[in-house]
Amino acid sequence: MNINPVAFSIFGIEVRWYGILIALGVYLAITILEKMAQKKNYKNGLYEGVSYDIGLIAVLIGVIGARLYYVSFEWDYYSKHLNEIFAIRNGGLAIYGGIIAGALTVYVFCKIKNIKFATLADCVAPGLALAQSIGRWGNFFNGEAHGGPTDVPWAIVVDGVKVHPTFFYESFVNFLLFIFLYFFLSKKQKFEGQLFAVYMMVYGAARFIIEGMRTDSLYIGSFRVSQIVSILLLIFGALIYYFGNKRKFTD
Repeated sequence: MNINPVAFSIFGIEVRWYGILIALGVYLAITILEKMAQKKNYKNGLYEGVSYDIGLIAVLIGVIGARLYYVSFEWDYYSKHLNEIFAIRNGGLAIYGGIIAGALTVYVFCKIKNIKFATLADCVAPGLALAQSIGRWGNFFNGEAHGGPTDVPWAIVVDGVKVHPTFFYESFVNFLLFIFLYFFLSKKQKFEGQLFAVYMMVYGAARFIIEGMRTDSLYIGSFRVSQIVSILLLIFGALIYYFGNKRKFTD
């Protein structure tokens, strides 16, 4: 596989596919967030334009969180290459760092604006899944986030070796998750926080499996960081679902 990561240049400045795809994902996520708020008729403190108020700041802090997360677990390298810490155009954004930072931003925003966090989180979940699905293709153009050697028919070739396209596996799961959340579950939602809980459970489980196939995982000792976080995400989502569903029957 010999894909040019640079889409085009403007006045000598390279514009990479990685950045274009992330920007597209962000735009669609914010658009879907607003549509979800409209579906809920702006209830529980939501209001017209809420997506634009929270979207941009959550994305900015999310990108910072994604980069800090990645750099912190690769500090042995970046401590010797400090000038590369901010070179995010070359890749090196850990989605879990972005999710954690973005979720904290949304939580603080909800407290300030007196909005129910579960309601806004439900609005965020479908667009987040779609943005992740699109953004993963940036890894394809950068030649990263792939798995180990394989002979499956859909393998891609990296450095002359056929490997699992794990970026595609995650992209595919996230796209199906977006379809389910946005077009089905949002119409049959039983309690606030349900969409967010399902997102966490499905993505956590899928990421745990896919991460085990990757060759570029971040580690704490002999444990893959993303698998640890995936388990926590799955448990947290299951707890939200359990107690949210229980409250629905007791209210």
